[in-house]
Amino acid sequence: MGIDWKAVDFDWNRARAFLATAELGSLSAAAKALNCSQPTLSRQVNALERELKVVLFERVGKGLELTPSGVELLECVRNMGNAASHFSIVASGKSESLEGSVCISASEIMAVYDLPPIISKLRKIEPKITIEVIASNTSSDLKRREADIALRAYRPTQPDLIAKKIRDDDFFLYAATSYLETNGNPTVIDDLNSADFIGIPETQKVISILNQRGLDLTSDNFPVITGNHTVYWELVKQGAGIGFIQEKLGKTESRVEKVLPALGAFSSELWLVTHRELRTNRRIRRVFDFLDDELAQNK
Repeated sequence: MGIDWKAVDFDWNRARAFLATAELGSLSAAAKALNCSQPTLSRQVNALERELKVVLFERVGKGLELTPSGVELLECVRNMGNAASHFSIVASGKSESLEGSVCISASEIMAVYDLPPIISKLRKIEPKITIEVIASNTSSDLKRREADIALRAYRPTQPDLIAKKIRDDDFFLYAATSYLETNGNPTVIDDLNSADFIGIPETQKVISILNQRGLDLTSDNFPVITGNHTVYWELVKQGAGIGFIQEKLGKTESRVEKVLPALGAFSSELWLVTHRELRTNRRIRRVFDFLDDELAQNK
């Protein structure tokens, strides 16, 4: 079957504008994601509609909804996007240069407390490699090139990703000394049932984990909630409540102490992940191996 060269003239920028708008639900969000102005993005979507002679979106209130034609075409364009991402990954994987950029995705806490000294050391050894750090508690999509390397607390399941377990991190309950002086230092599990804890958006998961250790907590025990890990740590240090803190981090702060250590550690895995194709890229392999060595030593 030969190539339809007329189809090759198809403008991918217009298709990408349509895909981003459909997936993110608004022109403004899509424009931000594609780093372009909203009028430019709107013109690209309108041009695609004229080219295809179909209406892709209709306005519903302040938002956009796909028309039946838009829904039908979305999967085709999404497949094109995945193919373009794969092409980019394969092309990057062929690079033999130790110059260029490597993007690392990590949780907020790891990006703030673990990565800076490691990256500083790497820059002295490999000054021609530039590093971009994405600090987010949401997993970056490596298949779509949102990052080259990711640090995750779980083992990925996608077959085209390479993952290496670096270590297990122990977390304990910590509280500021000021909090314990005011509210009492728990000596038995039942003492924790009347304590205040710092919560996260998935507080029910935290309640389940703690109650499996013999506690009897409810959402009332979590009067302060944040989805930002660095804010979470600061709230613990300032005495707003008890929180899960990595032991290695807790040891660095004199204002906090473990709460009921007999409760035991709560372990979390640390995995280093990259795309299989990128593992053959010398630059990314160099950074991957360097992170592996440094993080394994920094337990």
